[in-house]
Amino acid sequence: MQSVTLKIDDNIKDKFMWLIGHFSRNEVEILESNQYKSDDEYLKSIKGMDQSILEASNEPKENYVTIDKLDW
Repeated sequence: MQSVTLKIDDNIKDKFMWLIGHFSRNEVEILESNQYKSDDEYLKSIKGMDQSILEASNEPKENYVTIDKLDW
């Protein structure tokens, strides 16, 4: 499931909440701000991720692959 942070104008909040209310809870769930983790917090919460990022940042440039060479 994806997490998205939205800033909603007070003028449309009621309409937006009405719309969200038409989805089941397993389709859309409103998270409290204390339940949401930023991308940085999420990555840091994964065991070993800090070390992996440090190792990748020390990788020689010759080992890097440019975006045009990636197999999407």
